[in-house]
Amino acid sequence: MAGQRRTPDEVEIRTSPREPVVDPRLGIDVAAVAAPDARHRLVTVGDSLTQGFMSGAVHRTDLSWPALVAYELGLPAGAFTFPTYEWPTGPGGLPLDLERLARAMQDRFGERLDFWEIVPAGLWLRGYMDGIEDYWERGPGSRPPAPGPPPDNMGVSGWDLLDPVLLVASEVAAAIARPTRDDLTSQIVEHHRQLVAWSVLQRARDGVGEGAADRTVLEAAAAMSAPGEGIETLVVVLGSNNALGSVVSLEPVWTPEGYADLPLAERPAAGRGCNLWRPSAFAADWAALEAELRRVAAAHVVVATVPSVTIAPIARGVAGKVRPASRYFPYYTRPWISDDDFDPGRDPHLTGEEARAIDSAIDAFNETIVASVAAARRDGLDWYLFDLAALLDRLAARRYIESPWARPAWWTPYELPAALRALDPVPSTRFFRSGPEGRTDGGLFSLDGVHPTTIGYGILAQEVIRVLEMAGVQFRERDGVTPRVGPVEVDFDRLLLADTLVSDPPALVSRSLSLLGWLDERLDWVGRSLPFG
Repeated sequence: MAGQRRTPDEVEIRTSPREPVVDPRLGIDVAAVAAPDARHRLVTVGDSLTQGFMSGAVHRTDLSWPALVAYELGLPAGAFTFPTYEWPTGPGGLPLDLERLARAMQDRFGERLDFWEIVPAGLWLRGYMDGIEDYWERGPGSRPPAPGPPPDNMGVSGWDLLDPVLLVASEVAAAIARPTRDDLTSQIVEHHRQLVAWSVLQRARDGVGEGAADRTVLEAAAAMSAPGEGIETLVVVLGSNNALGSVVSLEPVWTPEGYADLPLAERPAAGRGCNLWRPSAFAADWAALEAELRRVAAAHVVVATVPSVTIAPIARGVAGKVRPASRYFPYYTRPWISDDDFDPGRDPHLTGEEARAIDSAIDAFNETIVASVAAARRDGLDWYLFDLAALLDRLAARRYIESPWARPAWWTPYELPAALRALDPVPSTRFFRSGPEGRTDGGLFSLDGVHPTTIGYGILAQEVIRVLEMAGVQFRERDGVTPRVGPVEVDFDRLLLADTLVSDPPALVSRSLSLLGWLDERLDWVGRSLPFG
């Protein structure tokens, strides 16, 4: 794969970022469609961002952004359905909840881990991880998911564009059936990506029992939109995993030349081991996804752009910007490696040129998505664009907020809700840090440096709500009947109470992030637990 790290010639290196789309309708009028009797008021298809992944695990799916939107829609409990991945008597989550691990270590070793406690902490960690591994690989977590109708939230961590188009339950079940080992050295749950997908795909099947036929999630969504059921709004957030792995691994591996010309069924094998799609490869996969989306007869469809994954704080820029007016640092490495300690000859890293190439590819991805939504609207479909990429740009602390000279002419900061502006420090996209005095930095990204905190998901939900209001979706009070008047605002006071990382941060996650670095040395949690591809 070494040769595939070189940026392909087809990638147009951009000197300035793509301008945001301010009109979700793209200036194309479409007759509004009402769906007051739709059984499914909100259905979502996406990856870990839609599923509600946080701090290294999928667990609080009740706090995913789709669940937050459903709450503000006024849907009663149980009216918006989603899989759960909790277990009542243990660390919970799949594969590894870093927040609960940090709290458990703090309960055992105190607010700091001293040098002489490293050996006992390592032994304790082995027992802790062994309990998680046993539960998911050999215990109750390994049993087939309970049957039932397709969930309304069909986000699955690690999915790229083709997974919702091609993947079915029997395929993931076959992968899970392979023997697992009770490994003392490699203790991240095996097959955790398939286990997560199984819960969704098993319920996406057409019926239950032996006679149930496999269906993809998009085939299930099409059935959910049929007469007699109906979908009011379908929201699709996909594409991040066609680039994210390059930043998580700090080693971009581009799809091979000729990928776009392959038959659809052959592309997953061609993309295996790759973590960054050429623009032509992305466009080819998006065309396949779009064709399936058009089969879903939802009254409204909202499609999100791909955010710039180089902003995620799991890859921290070091050594100062390459020049004051630049978006980029000369190198990007793990957030627990300080500027003084960083050695490009020893430490994993991206170069600034590679980060620019990744962003340039994503800009091309988003041009494909924008063109797709425009084409749908010209065909009379009530599709909308949610420019998620622009939202993250407006929140980017180190790229723009703290570098005034790097801001493009169109850039404006995102105004956080009053409840978040009142916090000290104000939440940002920097990597989360805390100590005995509480949170000291970050707050919008969780401990894995890729996925939002609960309040971060709240911001995402708020912006989706703004698009739904434009589409004419009716929001109701908690009685489920009375219409809400005026712009709908997410209840961030409620979310702050639910966001345990921000409201009650573990002190053991120190400013130096030494705990997370130590855990990565022993578990490789960055490479083995974060979901991409």
